[in-house]
Amino acid sequence: MSVIDGGFVQVYTGDGKGKTTAALGLSLRAALSGLGVFIGQFMKGTNYAELDISRIPFEDLSGGRIDIEQYGTPKLICQGEPPSRDDIASARLGLEDLRTRMTSTRYDVVIADEINVALHFDLLALEDVLELLLARPEGVELVLTGRRAPQEIIDRADLVTEMREVKHYYALQGIQARKGIEY
Repeated sequence: MSVIDGGFVQVYTGDGKGKTTAALGLSLRAALSGLGVFIGQFMKGTNYAELDISRIPFEDLSGGRIDIEQYGTPKLICQGEPPSRDDIASARLGLEDLRTRMTSTRYDVVIADEINVALHFDLLALEDVLELLLARPEGVELVLTGRRAPQEIIDRADLVTEMREVKHYYALQGIQARKGIEY
């Protein structure tokens, strides 16, 4: 593991597009710089193009690597519906796996993709995620993405970026998610 100077907690939140994309861009930059990256995707249990990122032979380029796991079911969770036991169990197991990987010394950058949304839907307890922040070893960069980041997370982060929707083709024209662009 190459220790990053300091290592910080970053949050990408807001209602605009680009939170996961920003985290994936950071992971690519880190891997190409020789750093180990782990991406844990909460609430995602279907095939997104980024799942193939671990097939890219970064070792040939720089010695870095990207590992990715999903912690979700294929079922979409909707506002106002109680989460299923499977969704809760998957998120909780994911949080434990993420913590284990973060403290393993194998990874320099750890991304908890959509963890803020998992908190919003009560799949995870805020106290458990705050404990994750406290467990972060020095030199590990921890990135939390997703809409509706709780104020307690924002207060403890070192960097917070809020993506704001100004205009979106889905809202204007009803255009659905496109492969290679949104998933």
